[in-house]
Amino acid sequence: MNDFNRLVSEQIETMDKLLFLQAEIERCQKIEAELLALQSQTDLDSIQADIQEMKKELKEIQIIFKQQTEEVINSYREMNLTPT
Repeated sequence: MNDFNRLVSEQIETMDKLLFLQAEIERCQKIEAELLALQSQTDLDSIQADIQEMKKELKEIQIIFKQQTEEVINSYREMNLTPT
């Protein structure tokens, strides 16, 4: 059960990172739209670079989350197959 709890805990931490990055991307995209409207090219380039970096990080975290999900499922299956 300890292994299962650890895996679930790690997955929750990863989900928190996912949710934070998704919210940050949305926030930055709103700023991007505002800057586009204001034609502020220097700030626009900077925010676009931030968005691309966060999207890359989000993709990496999504891969980790998927792997953790598989580990949690496998741990749960093993826990239920092993007689106590």
